[in-house]
Amino acid sequence: MKCFFPVLNCLAVLGVVSAQRQVAVQEGPLYRTEGSHITIWCNVSGYGETSEQNFQWSIYLPSAPEREVQIVSTTDSSFPYAIYTQRVRSGKIYVERVLGNAALLHITDLQARDAGEYECHTPNTETQYFGSYSAKMNLVVIPDSLQATAAPQTLHKVEQDPLELTCEVATETLQHSHLSVAWLRQRGGETPVEVIALSRDFVLQSSSDYAQRQSLGEVRLDKLGSSTFRLTIFHLQPSDQGEFYCEASEWIQDPDGSWYPMTRKRSEGTVVNVQPTDKEFSVRLETEKRLYTVGEPVEFRCILEAQNIPDRYFAVSWAFNSSLIASVGPNAVPVLNSEFTHREARGQLKVAKESDSIFVLKIYHLRQEDSGKYNCRVTEREKTVTGEFIDKESKRPKNIPIMVLPIKSSISVEVASNASVVLEGETLHLSCSIRTAGRPLGRFSVIWQLVDRQNRRSNIMWLDRDGTVQPGASYWERSSFGGVQMEQVQPNSFSLGIFNSRKEDEGQYECHVTEWVRAVDGEWQVVGERRASTLVSITALETGFAVTAISRTPGVTYSDSFDLQCIIKPHYPARVPVSVTWRFQPVGTVEFHDLVTFTRDGGVQWGDRSSSFRTRTAIEKAESSNNVRLSISRASDTEAGKYQCVAELWRRNYDNSWTRLAERTSNLLEIRVLQPVTKLQVSKSKRTLTLVENRPIQLNCSVKSQTSQNSHFAVLWYVHKPSDADGKLILKTTHNSAFEYGTYAEEEGLRARLQFERHVSGGLFSLTVQRAEVRDSGSYYCHVEEWLLSPNYAWYKLAEEVSGRTEVTVKQPDSRLKLSQAQGNLSVLETRQVQLECVVLNRTSAASQLLVEWFVWKPNHPEQETVARLSRDATFHYGEQAAKNNLKGRLHLESPSLGVYRLFIQNVAVQDSGTYSCRVEEWLPSPGGTWYKRAEDTAGQMAVRVMRPDAALQVDTVVPNATVSEKAAFQLDCSIVSRSSQDSRFAVAWYSLRTKAGGKRDSPGLEDGEEEEEEVEEEEEEDPTERMALLSVGPDAVFGPEGSPWEGRLRFQRLSPLLYRLTVLQASPEDTGNYSCRVEEWLPSPQKEWYRLTEEESAPIGIRVLDTSSSLQSIICSNDALFYFVFFYPFPIFGILIITILLVRFKSRNSSKNSDGKNGVPLLWIKEPHLNYSPTCLEPPVLSIHPGAID
Repeated sequence: MKCFFPVLNCLAVLGVVSAQRQVAVQEGPLYRTEGSHITIWCNVSGYGETSEQNFQWSIYLPSAPEREVQIVSTTDSSFPYAIYTQRVRSGKIYVERVLGNAALLHITDLQARDAGEYECHTPNTETQYFGSYSAKMNLVVIPDSLQATAAPQTLHKVEQDPLELTCEVATETLQHSHLSVAWLRQRGGETPVEVIALSRDFVLQSSSDYAQRQSLGEVRLDKLGSSTFRLTIFHLQPSDQGEFYCEASEWIQDPDGSWYPMTRKRSEGTVVNVQPTDKEFSVRLETEKRLYTVGEPVEFRCILEAQNIPDRYFAVSWAFNSSLIASVGPNAVPVLNSEFTHREARGQLKVAKESDSIFVLKIYHLRQEDSGKYNCRVTEREKTVTGEFIDKESKRPKNIPIMVLPIKSSISVEVASNASVVLEGETLHLSCSIRTAGRPLGRFSVIWQLVDRQNRRSNIMWLDRDGTVQPGASYWERSSFGGVQMEQVQPNSFSLGIFNSRKEDEGQYECHVTEWVRAVDGEWQVVGERRASTLVSITALETGFAVTAISRTPGVTYSDSFDLQCIIKPHYPARVPVSVTWRFQPVGTVEFHDLVTFTRDGGVQWGDRSSSFRTRTAIEKAESSNNVRLSISRASDTEAGKYQCVAELWRRNYDNSWTRLAERTSNLLEIRVLQPVTKLQVSKSKRTLTLVENRPIQLNCSVKSQTSQNSHFAVLWYVHKPSDADGKLILKTTHNSAFEYGTYAEEEGLRARLQFERHVSGGLFSLTVQRAEVRDSGSYYCHVEEWLLSPNYAWYKLAEEVSGRTEVTVKQPDSRLKLSQAQGNLSVLETRQVQLECVVLNRTSAASQLLVEWFVWKPNHPEQETVARLSRDATFHYGEQAAKNNLKGRLHLESPSLGVYRLFIQNVAVQDSGTYSCRVEEWLPSPGGTWYKRAEDTAGQMAVRVMRPDAALQVDTVVPNATVSEKAAFQLDCSIVSRSSQDSRFAVAWYSLRTKAGGKRDSPGLEDGEEEEEEVEEEEEEDPTERMALLSVGPDAVFGPEGSPWEGRLRFQRLSPLLYRLTVLQASPEDTGNYSCRVEEWLPSPQKEWYRLTEEESAPIGIRVLDTSSSLQSIICSNDALFYFVFFYPFPIFGILIITILLVRFKSRNSSKNSDGKNGVPLLWIKEPHLNYSPTCLEPPVLSIHPGAID
């Protein structure tokens, strides 16, 4: 680091600038201790015009070596991260800018977390990036383990006593380090004085106050053991009084070889008081020389050597040739005699006390009469109690004689220049050296003059004896701008500098020196004059100025580079600016226009019509010459033409203005730019591709060779159909990867199905037609265009070629749909469940959708009818057969596994009988997203026969005949022995069987005790028996009309669910005949509709009514007791009986209401009987139950 900034300053002064930017940082790793103040330097070189560079410091912590943590920046106050913001704001971390391109990072209070990899980054100040912009180094923070301990104490010593002090110095640093230990003495607020020190290189050294004593062994530093350092002063002196402490420093060697003090510690101090014992003193007198010249100054020093001088009192007197000059008492106030008082008043003499032990006599301007012997006397005085001083011992040294010689000029003058011949604009340095035989006696005045070729003399500048510099009249303006400077380099040397010399500065330069001496009276007088000269020639800048343009590549290919050089002669130094302009005449034009100018100040200015050149043109000016190279890369047609360079020679004037001295134009250079020869080759191979629809069509277009690695390709994909004359454009990918869909893609809706891919290899292009359709069949090929990028960033088509054809055939997938053809017959009773299974054994595609339809052939119906349909989207629909046969709600569909469909018909009825089968349609998705029917198949048939229950109805056929009296009642019972179902209902009807006219009547009765046999004549054409209905009760418990002969005389009873009784009241002889009952059994269908299952009729019942109405009536009416017994007494009994029956029926109805009522069979209730009562005795009261009285 010690050599860093001097080198950097040299680079800045000399202007050495590297073409490549380079950032350097202090080499690491650096080891520093916690709490210390650390600096890390960073500098940048190789930058352009901007001398002010910025610096940004970051750290990569060991816990996250990939993560950058920003610390501080010279430009952005918001740059630090949060963990460093407070320390940056408080000034504990800051950047010190040393130079424009160098800075120091300061961390004043180093912490353990500051360890890591530091990065110095310098943002780019140029228009382009070239070089490195950051550098890194490692910082290791170690604990501060250095300790320096000494016991604090106060010691009282006597002069010449020995002194021993110890100090413990220890460190636990693991790194290799050196220790330095020093003992220091501090007295009050004075600067500490180093007594003795052991350096890191194990060298003992002392300050000037103790150096002599240390060399004599009076002061020692010894190391005892590994950590104890002992100070020994063998003979104390009063000047040793003060506080002693030790200071330890720990040093570590940095990677650059320098040693760095990581930490420094100070121990507690020991106060040492020294009591002096010696009162002796000595005196000596000193002066610089013994021989002087008039006017020179002289100084005499009277030095007192004694112990404890500040506590003692001394008086000093000065003598010249034994005559008193002046005296100085203990109060340090000088007292001069009358002769020297005047010289002291004029400032020619001075008597003073410089310190407690040094007294001075100084004569500023010697005279010849000041020659003689000088001496001083020192007297020690003692102060009494009253405050008076008493002289004690007095001492004086030997006399010192001096001689003052008179003034005599002995000067000689010599003039020299830096060069006898210089180039115009260079700096001319002239020196005027004055040589004297002895010491200069006075002052010099110097005048610089120029004698030109015409022998004209002019004053350039002069310096008077007071040191004032004045320019001549013709050089006043140049001097004001610093163009002419004169200075006194040394007392006897004067220089003249003419900067930016011109041709008119050529001539003889003369230095005229005058020596002046001040007289005793203070006036100046000339002692002597001398002059010397030298001839200087100046060469004009434009001498031999010429420019030539050359190029080694007059013919180039597209994208190649070519260089144009503008060679300027003669070779001018860097201070002489030459502006160079390249001019360009494009092909086909007649005028030149300025392309680019390298200005005199090093800047680059582009012409108004040079926009196409800027990004790929580099202009470079050689450091060692003014030659300008124009490098143009990636040549194209726009760079073809004629080039010419124009050079202008400039001179900077003293007032910083510029003067153009000359202009030269070079020869013409013609550059031809040709397109590269194409190497494009596209694969011509043919192939045939056959695939199933919905699969991708993979089309490849292979570029076997290309002209350049930077070639871009435009690929046009075509398809040719047999019906078309030419191919149709599908897709075009331009050279800049833009997509354009062709008319065929738009017409056929291919946009969503096209996928273009360029493989990593770069020469293989693929077009994929997703979800191929049959209509995509055809002949495909690609048309490749090769494009190259011109240097002006414009793409041009170099070549084009067509590939071989790919014949593509797209077909639909083969149908593989197959259903189970198993056939069967099924007989089932009503209300049961029928299962119809449809099994798909195979299908064309797993992605297909199935439509399943069940249909039935009904007997006597040739056309099939749809039962149910399961659509492709799994929606269940009822068919027309379901509506006819009320199948809705009775159909249930399930699919226990893939391809198995089961249709359940619940609660079947007779009308559900038929031949069932299923038909399956397989639908496939088309590439366009629509579904089409690919296959259809019908499964085996299932014949279903639904049967009603077998009829088991039986009516009791064994019924006895009966004979009743007239007006009596007879009963007709209808008993059902068995039934087909517990859910059945019955319709009951009673008939009277009579023989039709022309036939024989069946007489069931007996006349005169003999039974008359029935004779039945069977006729094939008609039944001879005439049936007359008495009463009918339907299955819904609705009564039919009563037969007219029996109207009002019938009573119906349902004694049990299977026993029905019909009572005929008021029998008459006309009622004699055969009677029967017919029973119909009704069952509910699955649709809850009642149908007649069967019917059964009982055997005929013979009823005979006797005609006894005259005798019986007279007997009853004639006997009152019998009358009341027959007609009145039974009424209460019957009333009680009816009430009892009603109560029983009422209770049983409540208990069986849910069973009988819900089964649809009405309960037959007997209402209160109708009493036909005659108050006369002609007819007895009649108790009858009419059919309409039953609910």
